[in-house]
Amino acid sequence: MSDNPKISVILPYYNAEKTLSRAVESILEQSFHDFELILIDNNSTDSSPKIAENWQSKDKRIVLTKESKQGVMHASNKGSELANGEYISRMDSDDWAFPEKLKLQSRFLNENPEYGAVAGLVEHMSHSENTEGFNRYVQWSNSIQSYQDIFNRRFIESPIVNPSAMWRSSLSEKHGMYKAGDFPEDYEMWLRWLDAGVKIMKLPVTVLKWYDSDTRLTRTNSIYSDAAFYKIKSKYLAQWLKKNNPYHPNVSIWGASRISRRRARLLEPYGVKFHSFIDTKKSRQINNQIIYYEDLPPAGEMFILSYIRQMNNRAKIMSFLEERGYVEGKDYLVIS
Repeated sequence: MSDNPKISVILPYYNAEKTLSRAVESILEQSFHDFELILIDNNSTDSSPKIAENWQSKDKRIVLTKESKQGVMHASNKGSELANGEYISRMDSDDWAFPEKLKLQSRFLNENPEYGAVAGLVEHMSHSENTEGFNRYVQWSNSIQSYQDIFNRRFIESPIVNPSAMWRSSLSEKHGMYKAGDFPEDYEMWLRWLDAGVKIMKLPVTVLKWYDSDTRLTRTNSIYSDAAFYKIKSKYLAQWLKKNNPYHPNVSIWGASRISRRRARLLEPYGVKFHSFIDTKKSRQINNQIIYYEDLPPAGEMFILSYIRQMNNRAKIMSFLEERGYVEGKDYLVIS
């Protein structure tokens, strides 16, 4: 193994005896060979550490370490501290990487120095029939590929599936890795990096089989709840509005329902004020603040944040605004 491999693959694990070999093998069988695979044991009580040791005895590119602080955030950061590679690639212990992942992503970063990170499409591996919501997220995420789309739509959901990504190790040093808090640590990192000007794009190829399960942290941990997502993205959205909204602190909210208003109010502690609300029902009036959507003024008179969550309605709103001359990222953003 080289002392300075091109890529460091960070793979934290906790009680992953059923899936760890699958994940490790998918990395060892990559078509690109100049890498180290850092396996971080996060207090496992099953046979996972023995499995990791067995793999290391077969391939010296594997580095074993431990992290006593519980949590994938702490384990991933430990791996990043030990990484020697120019590029860092994340991997989860229950997923499977396609053989060309490291080759294609490292080639992109080699050829595009203006980009700090690159991700790819994922294949959703469902564990039951009751994962339609998760599948919809994967379909949406796979549709967001260019830097401009990632940048403009980062406040809808996390645009990057974490284990599908690779980034320059210099980014970790300059902007920091995952932070602890009452928020999804990977989403917060992407928001922080994008806010700092890091360019990210997604290759239009599938690089990962993303396995779903009842025990996935996104299903069981409160930091991945809707409330946690809205709280952290409201913080970074407010920062962006302060720098980019020509009508700051005033915005107009598309969505006059109680749910939309509650989500939008998370911006108020940051000084954002609601000039008006936009609704598709002409009869709805609240303190004369409601604008019927067909009565919207021409582009250039307000900045709109759409808090309508249904994907079909979201697309209709974007199409309507574009037809009226509104430009995404300049005159409006979709938040839900």
